[in-house]
Amino acid sequence: MRHSLLIAAVLLASVASAASIKGIVKDAQTGEELVGATIVLKEDPVKGTLSGLNGSFAISAPQRSGVLVCSYLGYREEEVAFGSSNAGLAGEALTIRLEPAHLEVGEVVVYGQAAGDTEAGARSAERISPAVMSVVSAKAIELSPDVTVANVVQRVSGVTVERSSSGDGQYAILRGMDKRYSYTLINGVKIPSPDNKNRFVPLDIFPSALLDRLEVTKSLTADMEGDAVGGVVNLAMKDAPPRRSALVSLSTGYNALFLSRSYYAFDAGAAARSSPYELYGESYPAKARDFSGSLLRLRAGSAPPALLGGFSCGDRLLSGRLGVVLAGSYQRTCRGSNSVYYGATTATSDASNLPVLTDKNDRSYSELHTRYGLHAKLDYRLAPQHSLMWYNAYMNFSEAQVRDNHKTDLSIGYNPAQGDYNLAFDARFRLNRQSVLNSTLKGSHHFGAGEAAARGRAPLLQLDWAGAYSRAFSETPDNASVYTQSTVRGGVQNLTSVVTLGGAERRWEHNADEDWAGYLNLTCARAAEEQGAEVKLRAGALYRDKQRSNFFNQYDFRPYDESKPEGARANLIKGVDWSDYSEIRFMLFTPYGAVGNPLNYNASEKIAAGYAQATLETLGRASLRITAGVRVEATDQGYDLKHAIDGVPNVGSQRYTDYLPNVHLKYATSKNSNARAAYYKSINRPGFFEIVPYRILNEDFTEAGNPDLKHTVAHNVELRYEYFPRPSEQLMAGLFYKRLKNPIEYGMLAQGQGTFYMPTNFGNATNYGLELDVTKYFYAFGVKANYTFTQSQITTTKLLSYANPEAETPGSASLLVANVEQTRPLNGQSRHVANLSLLYKGARSGWDAQLALSYTGDRLYAVSRYVDSDVWQAGYLQLDAAIEKKLKAGVSLFAKAVNLLNTPMVRYLKKENAANRHVEGYESFRSGTLVRRDFYGQMLQVGAKYRF
Repeated sequence: MRHSLLIAAVLLASVASAASIKGIVKDAQTGEELVGATIVLKEDPVKGTLSGLNGSFAISAPQRSGVLVCSYLGYREEEVAFGSSNAGLAGEALTIRLEPAHLEVGEVVVYGQAAGDTEAGARSAERISPAVMSVVSAKAIELSPDVTVANVVQRVSGVTVERSSSGDGQYAILRGMDKRYSYTLINGVKIPSPDNKNRFVPLDIFPSALLDRLEVTKSLTADMEGDAVGGVVNLAMKDAPPRRSALVSLSTGYNALFLSRSYYAFDAGAAARSSPYELYGESYPAKARDFSGSLLRLRAGSAPPALLGGFSCGDRLLSGRLGVVLAGSYQRTCRGSNSVYYGATTATSDASNLPVLTDKNDRSYSELHTRYGLHAKLDYRLAPQHSLMWYNAYMNFSEAQVRDNHKTDLSIGYNPAQGDYNLAFDARFRLNRQSVLNSTLKGSHHFGAGEAAARGRAPLLQLDWAGAYSRAFSETPDNASVYTQSTVRGGVQNLTSVVTLGGAERRWEHNADEDWAGYLNLTCARAAEEQGAEVKLRAGALYRDKQRSNFFNQYDFRPYDESKPEGARANLIKGVDWSDYSEIRFMLFTPYGAVGNPLNYNASEKIAAGYAQATLETLGRASLRITAGVRVEATDQGYDLKHAIDGVPNVGSQRYTDYLPNVHLKYATSKNSNARAAYYKSINRPGFFEIVPYRILNEDFTEAGNPDLKHTVAHNVELRYEYFPRPSEQLMAGLFYKRLKNPIEYGMLAQGQGTFYMPTNFGNATNYGLELDVTKYFYAFGVKANYTFTQSQITTTKLLSYANPEAETPGSASLLVANVEQTRPLNGQSRHVANLSLLYKGARSGWDAQLALSYTGDRLYAVSRYVDSDVWQAGYLQLDAAIEKKLKAGVSLFAKAVNLLNTPMVRYLKKENAANRHVEGYESFRSGTLVRRDFYGQMLQVGAKYRF
């Protein structure tokens, strides 16, 4: 008994003397919580722990006082005592501040960690920015399931993406404003688009692995180019690290879509880069032998596995004066979709005004995506206050697509009760290549900085300049389509034959867009400490010369039977005359092609801009910053058709000057919170091809240009409150309002005796909404969530059919058509957009995980000229996941999954025409009519990384 009491007393004494030490690890310079820092007891180094997602830690110590040793890569080791004054014990957390390891170069200090690529750095950039901005850090991108910039940008509050035929994000839509209302920068320099008609840049061309951070600016200051109503997307590429480092990754994967069906492919190498017209001149009559038949050889089988790899390496040389970084990325993936699409025409035989379905198309897409990018950056400090930076990037994206389409005619000869209908088939073999090249030389020079630096304020005088060359290129060479047909009678399909008039076509398209631009900015700042304020004056200029060339040519073919007289129709039967498309014998119907198409044009744009801006900021704990300025932009935009076209002006231009004032207020109630208010005026210019008076006959409509198109002018108001409880956390709430004059949208319009799908100014519009954004960490767990509500309105004229009260007999003659006004949202605007990400980071176990949910509500997809006939895109929910396991010696294993729910992309009409119910297999959708549905399949990826 005595021994038991003695043992119990010893145990109680041990427990009483033991302590639980709690604390947080931060960067001493930035205040950022450091994730994964090592904390051990100096007296017993075996006992230790790692800091969590919010930098916090807890460790048990045998004594109530002692010393902790904290270490973290890139930082100086720190020893901190605990127990004195209860520091670190229950009731008071211990704060450990680590100083970055750094190299000193004269008066310049190069710190051991770039702020922009961390979560705390991203929050800091948002907090100090003069404009409303959202930032995604490289660390967040690395842990996300996203492999392209287009998929990364959809995680930002107020941003949705327009998807390609494979389901990948392609274009950014900011705050419900169509993709045309934003522009894209690389390291702050605007880049051209490889699109053959428009300005907007496809973001799926950029691998996300090359980014240091992604910045989305939602309000404009005077030193920013003014042609953005929705916002600006800036790709800040990787910077040189503070010390030699490298990262290599390699992964593979598979698209689950091709587990249940065949993957179709063709020999993309057989596509001729140039057309016979380009090779032999305009007087050369092309012959069938000039076109490769092997291009049409369709192969069906299993999809090859994905291959993704990347590397980055960098260092600082010459005692830290020279920074070098080189990064590359390669991605080869198989994508596709299973699609059903209904063609429709607006009914004119009744007063419903609702489209009647004319055909049903069952389509399968098989695509091989090859994407690679190279990025190189040098920065050199000439002297403590003078530096140069030379940046070069090349991005390339190619898509080899096979589209197999089975079309059922729902009008002529359609009698499902008897099993009678007509069929049409077409196969498309398309190779598209896009590339963007940018080379930028920048300089930054500070004068009179010594005295100001001693006071901790900005330099007195700063001169920044940049010269940039950019080139965007796109080509679709030898785009081939083959058309066949058949009939079904009594439920039995007859023989399939090649369409005798227009059995095939081969098309060449390519365009190049070259930009030369120069930037100059002068900043003068002075801190008036006795008045407790700082004044900064800024002025600058921009000049850009853009030249664009566009080429188009198309050859049409008919099937050819050598046993029949020349010019006679040939009825070539599948299974008798041919079994593969490459075996069909064709003769040219248009031996000289169709170079007279308006798509053969040159375009130019010259922009001269200047601005003046002033900033007044009060100093102290609660500070007010007022930034006001005005920007002037002069635009000279024109086109020149390469071939004369009857009735079409060969040359045209638009010239105008805009004055764009802005004012931004930021009131910092503390170092962790801001209240913002802003007004700015901005514009949106017509696309290069939109003002060309062209006509193009597409599959479902005739497209036309509009030389009378006006540019859009917008007045924008922003309100936002920001709270940063910790350097990596945030709570944001904002309101925005936009008033647009002459917004540009596409719609079906009547001109003369025809109806065309064309850009036009529909009138004035408003767009307003609410944004909420939250980021919170709980040791090993984290939550990121954002929600945006957007509402827009525009009133346009539409056609309404109604019964003629004077008609004696029913029928089309008994209907009259009137123009009526109808209010609708802007094209592309979604009322509800939300994102939710759940994060886990096990610093000790080495496991990282993320589950990301993205939702985009219903949005207007296409505007009809008839009342209640607009096409809508249904809400889309996407669930993605990523997981990573860190092993020893810098090796990590990871897995990513995209589109886990395989949610279909649906387009529909909100109302239903009873005349469509006779269609066999007709589908109603939300009491309306299904127009299109696409399934993309899940994409799975596994791989490894090596960091050293």
